[in-house]
Amino acid sequence: MDVSSVGATINVMMAATMAEGMTIIENSAKEPHVVDLANFLNSMGANIKGAGTDVIRIKGVQKLHGSDYTIIPDQIEAGTFMFAAAVTKGDVTVKNVIPKHLESITAKLLELGCEVEEADDCIRVVASKPLKHTHVKTLPYPGFPTDMQPQITAALALAGGTSIVTESIFENRFKYVDELTRMGANIKVEGNTAIIDGVPRYTGASISAPDLRAGAALVIAALAAVGFTTVDDIKYIERGYEDFHLKLQGLGAQIELVQTEKDFMKFKLRVG
Repeated sequence: MDVSSVGATINVMMAATMAEGMTIIENSAKEPHVVDLANFLNSMGANIKGAGTDVIRIKGVQKLHGSDYTIIPDQIEAGTFMFAAAVTKGDVTVKNVIPKHLESITAKLLELGCEVEEADDCIRVVASKPLKHTHVKTLPYPGFPTDMQPQITAALALAGGTSIVTESIFENRFKYVDELTRMGANIKVEGNTAIIDGVPRYTGASISAPDLRAGAALVIAALAAVGFTTVDDIKYIERGYEDFHLKLQGLGAQIELVQTEKDFMKFKLRVG
């Protein structure tokens, strides 16, 4: 692989599982879900070694058989709720996680001034103090995930001082910055870098989700905003987060799915 890529690694790995002979992937992605896929395929009779390292070796087999397998927890969903705690000055315990998969996220939350408590399969994030500025650069695992970049930006926009976020994985990942600016954020994008001057608070606005992770970040920003916020194009969010609004409601958020302006007015009347 010229570039370490999760999508490329898992596609080659699946193709090689039943290909004749030995396939060797060098500079392979090391993300937890690459390892999980290798474990799943091995449980079906594949012969894959080295997942989680730079080199994966796959010896092709003639057939696979059925298997019962439990996939790992989604570390990006877990990280989103962890940053929701930071943005809203909340106290959130995320259960059914693998803390090792969240180490880069935990490290940045500690730099922001949050308290983080780890147990075997859960993490608690408490944001009782003002957020501090920091710098972050997205990198392949075990670095800070690109899929958490919008969420940390939403938090840093409320942190004291100036923060810098550098995106080294995907181009055009700052499309959501205009929406955060509409809510009062002070963010300047230069190429693959965002320079963020913290503001005291967000204010409610009508905004649109440009993609999956940015949409989730805009929702958690809206939870911290003064007034009402509507987020359109939530189909992106629903693709990657199951019952997102219901889980947030369970944490005390005033959030609801609405179809019409009339539904929105009812919601405003109800929550005051």
